Amino acid sequence: MVRRGFTLVEAIVGSVVLALAMVSILGLTGQSLASQRRGEQLRTAAMLADEQLNLVLAVGAEDFPRVFDRKGTCPEPFETYRYQVSIKSQGEGYPFLVTATVIWDSGGREQTLDIETFIAPRLGDDPDPDRLPPTTVSRDQA
Repeated sequence: MVRRGFTLVEAIVGSVVLALAMVSILGLTGQSLASQRRGEQLRTAAMLADEQLNLVLAVGAEDFPRVFDRKGTCPEPFETYRYQVSIKSQGEGYPFLVTATVIWDSGGREQTLDIETFIAPRLGDDPDPDRLPPTTVSRDQA
């Protein structure tokens, strides 16, 4: 009879240890999924901020406010993200300090990503070149 009682105690202790292990594994899984989601959001925000900085670089810091909005909602499929672009002159002959901020909601909390860089002023009055190819490319030819 003592042997049966000992086996029952072993089974109960084993079940408790197994339950604790399962709880810790489920907790780690939840944390890893949350970290993965946060990483995806940061990657998307970095891509959207980079896009805004490339627009400033393409048209020049001086002309950006005239050509593009300084703040707004990102286009589909990223309409849950908002952007702001700040351009500060450092004086004649110095690069502009450009800050691209991307804002989004995550879990009921507002998250932001700021990227700052310097962009040199465009020199000269050269217009943007026409970047269209001289002839239409036909993709049907083998």
